[in-house]
Amino acid sequence: MSKKVAIVATHGFEESELSSPKQHLEQQGWTAHIVSPEAGTIRAWAGKDWGKEYDVDRTLDEVSASDYDALVLPGGVINPDQLRTNKKAIALVQEFFEQHKPVAAICHGPQVLISAGAVRGRKMTSVQSVSIDLKNAGADWEDSEVVVDHGLVTSRTPEDLPAFNAKLVEEIREGRHQEQTL
Repeated sequence: MSKKVAIVATHGFEESELSSPKQHLEQQGWTAHIVSPEAGTIRAWAGKDWGKEYDVDRTLDEVSASDYDALVLPGGVINPDQLRTNKKAIALVQEFFEQHKPVAAICHGPQVLISAGAVRGRKMTSVQSVSIDLKNAGADWEDSEVVVDHGLVTSRTPEDLPAFNAKLVEEIREGRHQEQTL
């Protein structure tokens, strides 16, 4: 069955946290669009310096959650910090939850979920430096390679990508999750 997944990112995303899920989703025969506030290209952060540029498939102005089966939020320090203050990005994230669709966030990506009001009462993980933010926002944070809570998939770091990618695909195959709400 064909699926479409939105990967929402902007400049400064951790390169492997976008490229690995995108590649894994495409290996399933699915479409993975890079969705960004701006058209053209966005530049990755790769370890300790700027990485390569990636083509943006759609802008936030051109999409809605109804266009996709799931959402992925890569981390990096710069990317989620920019997205969590972008009203259109937050509104799109909220739409995915309102439509009970799978959402996945890795590393610093859960910061966007905090701004969307989507973490209270949820079991989650993230990079260690975001754990206190999640706890303060009401999440039940745990230090695990991947945590799934009713269609919400979270992981800590690029080292967790194999588990993150596998659970992401599993949740997308399961489809809508009625418990996946704000």
